[in-house]
Amino acid sequence: MKSDLYKKIFIATDGSEQNKKAIQHALEIAKMCGAKLYAGYVVDTAAFASIPMDAGWEMMYELLGKEANEVTATVEEIAQKEGVPFETVILEGHPGHEIADFAEKQGMDLIVMGTLGKRGLDHFLLGSVAENVIRNSKVPVLVVRGKSGKE
Repeated sequence: MKSDLYKKIFIATDGSEQNKKAIQHALEIAKMCGAKLYAGYVVDTAAFASIPMDAGWEMMYELLGKEANEVTATVEEIAQKEGVPFETVILEGHPGHEIADFAEKQGMDLIVMGTLGKRGLDHFLLGSVAENVIRNSKVPVLVVRGKSGKE
């Protein structure tokens, strides 16, 4: 039985071990609904925007771009094995903003992303991309908690 609820699902990927669980959820939902999966990686240019543009900056940018391609290629390989239609999306900027903005502008039906579920000082210091997306997205968001060091 297929559902028409989700036709376009955006999985925000970061290459982390914790994100694998979110990818599994996104793939399963896509299979059940006959949806197309969009795997997105955000090159966080905001993290090094204050660094002067020089050879070091360009090298860092190139490394992040390479990581983006590797991470999304991994998801694409899994999607192809599962027979799920797939498209790669590489964005640049602040991850939380870019994920919510892309999903809304492209008419996504669901955003799936992972989180470590950090609390306290770690959360305060590091912030949370998932929390930012939840607060700012007009598209429903499924957050899949990955394993933290305490589990």
